[in-house]
Amino acid sequence: MQMKTETKTPVFPKLENNIDFVSHRLGLDVSFDIILREFQIGHKKAAFLFIDGFANAEVITLVMQTLLRANQREIVPHTLEKVAAKLLPYGEIEFVDDLEEIINETLAGPLILFIDGERQALILDTRQYPAREPEEADIEKVTRGSRDGFVETLLFNLTLIRRRIRDPGLRAENIKIGKRSQTEIALVYIEDIANPEILERIRGALLNIDIDGLPMAEKSVEEFITADHWNPFPKVRYTERPDVAAIHLLEGHICIIVDTSPSVMIAPVTYFHHLQHAEEFRHNPFIGVYIRGVRLLGVFISIFLVPLWLLAVDYKDLLPQGLQFIGPKESSALPLLLQFLIANVGLDLLRLASVHTPSPLATALGLVGALLIGDIAVNVGFFAPEVLLYISLVAIGMFSTPSWELSLANRMIHIFLLLCTGLGKIYGFAAGLLVVLARLATTQSFGVPYLWPLIPFNGSALVNVLLRKPAPLKKLRPSFLKTKDVDTSGTNKE
Repeated sequence: MQMKTETKTPVFPKLENNIDFVSHRLGLDVSFDIILREFQIGHKKAAFLFIDGFANAEVITLVMQTLLRANQREIVPHTLEKVAAKLLPYGEIEFVDDLEEIINETLAGPLILFIDGERQALILDTRQYPAREPEEADIEKVTRGSRDGFVETLLFNLTLIRRRIRDPGLRAENIKIGKRSQTEIALVYIEDIANPEILERIRGALLNIDIDGLPMAEKSVEEFITADHWNPFPKVRYTERPDVAAIHLLEGHICIIVDTSPSVMIAPVTYFHHLQHAEEFRHNPFIGVYIRGVRLLGVFISIFLVPLWLLAVDYKDLLPQGLQFIGPKESSALPLLLQFLIANVGLDLLRLASVHTPSPLATALGLVGALLIGDIAVNVGFFAPEVLLYISLVAIGMFSTPSWELSLANRMIHIFLLLCTGLGKIYGFAAGLLVVLARLATTQSFGVPYLWPLIPFNGSALVNVLLRKPAPLKKLRPSFLKTKDVDTSGTNKE
């Protein structure tokens, strides 16, 4: 599926007119990487048009050698049809009669063949994109399991998925977005599993994107297809692992692959999808349950630890005897709320600095920031020691969150609850918590409740969220997706 061109210019019967048109549109006299190669096929003038950087030189040489050996009797009449059927030793061939489409296809990488006297041209997909080899994703590393991750080439990424799902029902629709960039997007789903309503909703959102280009790839697409832009909670899940994308497709989700991006979007998703990680499924179920429990504890710490500690300090008299140790032992120059705010900003500043620091120096930067600056701040009385302790625990909880997008959203919630608690005590904390819960309860991902299976409540599904069940016990696909085939054993499959 492709976006329709706004205007249509038919291919001219004279080769010279076609050459003049593409030369003007593509700037052949200026752009050195756009190649127009003129030659003859059986005494008929012909021309190749392609971009040098996308060209597979060996294939183009083979095609040209075959065409140059042709004689006139082999190609007349109906020259173009005979060339495509008998002379071209290539599988991916398409006829096109629109010069505007030819311009778009040329910029996407294929080879164009013009022949004098023909009102059509041939598109040969001989492109060879610059690409790196698949390697393990940095964010989603596992101790055991596959090490191949998505790369920046759309076709490679789709092939990694097809390697894991050899289902004839796997569909990959091609959509081009961006009037100038013509960015290729693949909408991937399993036809006899995916919910048609959700699929149509996502497809419609993609086709309605109206923009010049998508240089930021998948992130720009996400902002277009998800409403409520100021909502911090991510409504799609990103993954750089083909096995994660494959298991979501089998559950009934839909994947969106954007060319030039190594991340694949998964939709629709709930809050709890962002809390799962491939590591839990690469171990014994018992170990997986423990890993998931520790991870959920880390997420809880990253959001609630500091606000609850502030409440304990403010209402220390209400604490039981065993918790009376909570609270700073020495007074500091700054109020606790301001200390925590400065420490949070410092933590984010250190994180940003490490991103922009060359890898060999990143570890040294972390040691300087965490040890040297923190120790000096405590010694001069700027910070209470407990502040650095709890901020460090918050940082550990943030980095233990599987989804980077969700960890940043939780970071905003943490700071919001921190402000509410510091300014309004117990009433501020309660009000802030209600605001966050209300925001979560009203959030949807392509029509799916974000807090499912809490809202609406589904007990068995909630157990699956909290516990990593063994694969043989997972008989049904998630009910919130309302898939065509609900049984993972395939007994409902036609």
